[in-house]
Amino acid sequence: MEKINRKKERKMNGKTSKTSRNIKLTKNYKAIKNSMLEQLERSGNDTPYFKDLVDDYMKMYETKEMCSKDIEERGINIKSTGSQGQEIVKKNDSIDMMLKTNQQMIKLLDMLNIKIETGEVVDDFTL
Repeated sequence: MEKINRKKERKMNGKTSKTSRNIKLTKNYKAIKNSMLEQLERSGNDTPYFKDLVDDYMKMYETKEMCSKDIEERGINIKSTGSQGQEIVKKNDSIDMMLKTNQQMIKLLDMLNIKIETGEVVDDFTL
């Protein structure tokens, strides 16, 4: 049953699923996840619970990156159709979603007691 649901979800999400896979293949994604897992190990907090929270963080990272890409492609304002059929311009919802996701990511880092490690990684994310 779970396999069927996953296939159905991938079909429904289409582009989102493909984009998510692309993000997971970037150097930044891998470097961030590895850094977080290494810090958990050094602090002695590499339990399944904390590793699951790292996975949650990385899902938020994917969401943030997809929002960023959407804003880059469609801009901060988008055209839409109003309730009476007229064309309206409204704010891109990805802006608020990205801000809220960033806030949650910062809270999770704080909860895990993980610090941002310096080091430049060139992001190779392309669709």
